[in-house]
Amino acid sequence: MNHICIMEKDGWVIRSTGSHYTVIFTDGSVIECRLKGKFRMKDLKNTNPVVVGDKVHVVTDEKHGGGIITEIYPRLNYIIRRATKSSSPISILAANIDQALLVVTLFQPPTSTGFIDRFLLTAEAYGIPAHLIFNKIDLYSEEDLLLLHTYSEYYSKCGYGIIFSSVKTHQGLKELSELIYGKTSLLIGHSGVGKSAIIHAIEPTFNIKIGEISTYHQKGKHTTTFAQMYPLPQGGFIVDTPGIKEFGIVDFKKEEVGLFFPEMQKLLHQCQYYNCTHDHEPGCAVKRAVENGDIASWRYHNYLSVIHGDEIENSYEL
Repeated sequence: MNHICIMEKDGWVIRSTGSHYTVIFTDGSVIECRLKGKFRMKDLKNTNPVVVGDKVHVVTDEKHGGGIITEIYPRLNYIIRRATKSSSPISILAANIDQALLVVTLFQPPTSTGFIDRFLLTAEAYGIPAHLIFNKIDLYSEEDLLLLHTYSEYYSKCGYGIIFSSVKTHQGLKELSELIYGKTSLLIGHSGVGKSAIIHAIEPTFNIKIGEISTYHQKGKHTTTFAQMYPLPQGGFIVDTPGIKEFGIVDFKKEEVGLFFPEMQKLLHQCQYYNCTHDHEPGCAVKRAVENGDIASWRYHNYLSVIHGDEIENSYEL
């Protein structure tokens, strides 16, 4: 009689295609899994009940290979978005992450401050430290760099980490390596901003496709189809995500949004009304700060776009 050895252990999802999941265990071993049927669509509104970064319990079958995910442990945090069409389902990009690195570019392709601010708002709301990686700076003129420094100084004052990077000249790569050491880091941004190239430059052994820029639209071509989490040799993980065109906001009340703009949050107690939306109310400390130049007008414009429910990030490109 053949003896079938069943093992049970916990691991982390490092790849999710929607029907199959790759799970890594603490000993570094990897197994392909499927989801136990009862978890499918179990009171979950997002497109997929299991996402990269999820800690799961797996029952493995040594005879037949593979495994079955029988339990999904509660998430410490996650990054969530909605496509710009309001009827589209929400999508959790990754769970249980220590920090989020948003890669942005002045052009090739251009990144809008609206996209940046919607992402930062979501990171703040879910308690995830965020950093801005201003990439491809080897392409920029002195005038371009002055503009970038204007934005970077403002975001730095708001408490966000800033790194200027270039894969071509290796600028910022040492800083990035030190930043991600021993942590689970999410890398996100438009297609073509250089996420995969950055990961490959930091760890050349990873098998990551690097895309090109469409010269007609100055937009990146999608090279990453599914989010994937890579274990780093020096410890920690890095999550590479598909390029995102827009970042739709999920379930925020108007009076709550200002809580997640750090420079506005510290002024809330100075507003005349405790539930001030910083839009039409008199005695608003935030509007006064905008008039005085203490809060950037473009940042306030992006805030208004969110509270008014605008689906398009129709604001200032970098």
